[in-house]
Amino acid sequence: MTAGYSGTSGERRPVPRHLLSVADLGQEGIQEVMALADSFAEVSERSIPRVPALRGKTVMSLFYEDSTRTRLSFEAAAKRLSADTLTFTVSASSVSKGECLRDTAETISAMGVDAVVIRHASAGAPWQVASWVDACVINAGDGWHEHPTQALLDCYTIRSRMGSLHGLRIAIVGDVKHSRVARSDVLAFTMLGAEVTLVAPPTLLPPNLSGWPVRVSSDLDAVLGNCGVVYMLRMQAERQTEALLPSLREYTARFGLTRARADLLADDALVMHPGPMNRGVEIAADVAELPCSVITRQVANGVAVRMAVLFLLLGASPRG
Repeated sequence: MTAGYSGTSGERRPVPRHLLSVADLGQEGIQEVMALADSFAEVSERSIPRVPALRGKTVMSLFYEDSTRTRLSFEAAAKRLSADTLTFTVSASSVSKGECLRDTAETISAMGVDAVVIRHASAGAPWQVASWVDACVINAGDGWHEHPTQALLDCYTIRSRMGSLHGLRIAIVGDVKHSRVARSDVLAFTMLGAEVTLVAPPTLLPPNLSGWPVRVSSDLDAVLGNCGVVYMLRMQAERQTEALLPSLREYTARFGLTRARADLLADDALVMHPGPMNRGVEIAADVAELPCSVITRQVANGVAVRMAVLFLLLGASPRG
């Protein structure tokens, strides 16, 4: 569903009503978000980092799972655009009394919010909420499925350092099976022309990779020397319901980014991680602090990118 148009050179490109998947944007939409983020990154550097772009709008954070980076950066993004913000806390809500997701969503919609940023443990929950409310819905992570704004800030971070993703070789390493970040990143990276290799033990790969435009390897050492970006994923023990590895020590020995492995990278290669990091498991503590690490830069860029997303959905054009 579309609700307006965006563009500065006469073209009329549909603006998505919601951001539920990277696929809602496509290649042109991703490029547009990054161009907007360039402007909003400058706003964040001002002594008073605020513009009136979304004055009078209300953004609700509806998080059914814990979050630090995503929730806080969305709230910072909304406030820097002069929007009002509301934060939903599950433990202090009627969910503890048995209220279902639909009733919570419809209650929030009745309050007249303009955007709902939702994180939920169930894949597809944001699509359901989008069918129940009048507000724009932004997927801030649904189960193992997708995390589109993380992918957007990752693309923006790489573009800021490399200039382009076209032809870039990117290795995504670790618990791909349970990672919504990996799924959204694969979509976004390949849309922008990158070559993606998944590096993981077979037990931590999705059971079916048909349709994934990726290569697969179980040899991290063989991949590192040929990639421009190594993207480390956290072992998501909270989503695992069976023993998938002999031990964390063995996993680190084969798939952890140690200092010795970091030395295999090209001088201009980047080390990335969506956070939170398990230092000493998927990434060594000292590697996270190397000049090639852009992990904290990802966090900083997340605010500008989420400002761009909110502006694109709520402020770039009138709603039809």
